[in-house]
Amino acid sequence: MVKKILGCATLVLFTTGLLSLHAQQPSFTFPGIHFPRGQDVSPTFDGWERNPDGTLSMWFGYLNRNTQEEVDVPIGPENTVDLGNSDQGQPTHFYPGRRWWVFKVVVPKEWPVDKRIVWTLTNRDRTNQAKAWLLPEWEADKLLISADGASDRFLMVLGRPIAEAIHEGDIAPVLTPIPPQTVTLPATAKLRITANDDGLPKPREGDRTADGNVRGAVEGVRIRWILYRGPGKVKFDPEVSPAVYGKPLTAETNVTFSMPGNYRIRAIASDAALFSTYDVDVKVNPGR
Repeated sequence: MVKKILGCATLVLFTTGLLSLHAQQPSFTFPGIHFPRGQDVSPTFDGWERNPDGTLSMWFGYLNRNTQEEVDVPIGPENTVDLGNSDQGQPTHFYPGRRWWVFKVVVPKEWPVDKRIVWTLTNRDRTNQAKAWLLPEWEADKLLISADGASDRFLMVLGRPIAEAIHEGDIAPVLTPIPPQTVTLPATAKLRITANDDGLPKPREGDRTADGNVRGAVEGVRIRWILYRGPGKVKFDPEVSPAVYGKPLTAETNVTFSMPGNYRIRAIASDAALFSTYDVDVKVNPGR
C-alpha cells in the first residue's frame, strides 16, 4: 500500500512539474531531420474545457510534419470525426508545423467520462487518429490555452511571452459576424471584420501612439487571415492587420483564388494573450 501511495504521489509531482514547465516554456524544439515536403499530417487532442453553460468543449489541433508543404484533406472518409455527422468543423487545409486549438466539439455536460471522440486523418498512405475524452489531467483553462498557443504563430500573431500575459478580467477579442460571399473569377473577395478590444493586457510604456495604435510593441489586437477549407490556393492582401489598442479594430483583406470552388476563410483575432476566430464561407464561381 505504501509503495502504491508513493508511486501515485511521484506521478502527480511529475505531471505537475511537466504542466508547470509547459506553461513557463511554451515553445519547444525537437532534434531530428526536418522535411520540407512529402510528410503526413496527424490530428491531435489538445485538451478539454468547461463552458459557462455547463457544456464541455473538446479541442483539437494538428501536426503537419512538413516545414514548407501545405496539405489538403477533404471532408469524407479520410477526414472524419466519429460523432454522427462526420463534419464537425475540422479543417481541410493544413499549414506546416504544429497548430494548436484549431477547432472544438461541444458535448453536453452529461457526457460520459470515458467516452471518446475520434478525429481520423488519412494522408500520405498513413492513418492517424486523435482521441478526445474527459481525462482530468487534460482539462484546460485560459492560461494553458495561451501557453500552448504561444508556439503557434497563427494564434499569437504578436508574439508576447504568453505565460505572463493573462490578466484578471481579460477576455478574448469579440469578432462581429460577416456574411458569406460569392465572387466570380477573376474577381477577388473583399473581407472586412471588426474585433473589439477590452484594453487588456495593457501596452508597456512607450508602446502606444497618441491615436491608440501600437508602435513597435506586441500588445493590442491584431487580425490574421488564413485558409481553413478550399480546393485551391489563396492569397491575402494583407495577411495580417496592424495592431490597435483599446478600441475596435476593423481589418480588411482582398482574397485572390487560384480556382473556383467553396472556400472557408478564417479570421484570427489575438490581443497577444487570448484569441478568438470567425469563419466566413466564400463561393467562387468560374469566370465566364
